[in-house]
Amino acid sequence: ISSLAPDAERLAGAVRQHWGIENRVHWCLDVAFADDQMRARTAHAAHNLAILKRLTLNLIRLNPVKRKGSLKVKRVLAATLDDYRAQLLGLE
Repeated sequence: ISSLAPDAERLAGAVRQHWGIENRVHWCLDVAFADDQMRARTAHAAHNLAILKRLTLNLIRLNPVKRKGSLKVKRVLAATLDDYRAQLLGLE
């Protein structure tokens, strides 16, 4: 890698692409889970909740049975409807 000639445009493009992905994921987590308002700060709580939120977000996104509604609506449905939650978890 160090033998490659530095290319400022290419490096800048890679950085922008990385932050674009990071910002889209963060935005989704903030909208669907109010992630910016999370106040879990003891022990491993924040890290554990972040993992669960990303897992839930991915399960909703990868659900083969498409359902109308925003990510936030689908999250609420998953929390309240046993059938939908079972479908997301592949139990049906």
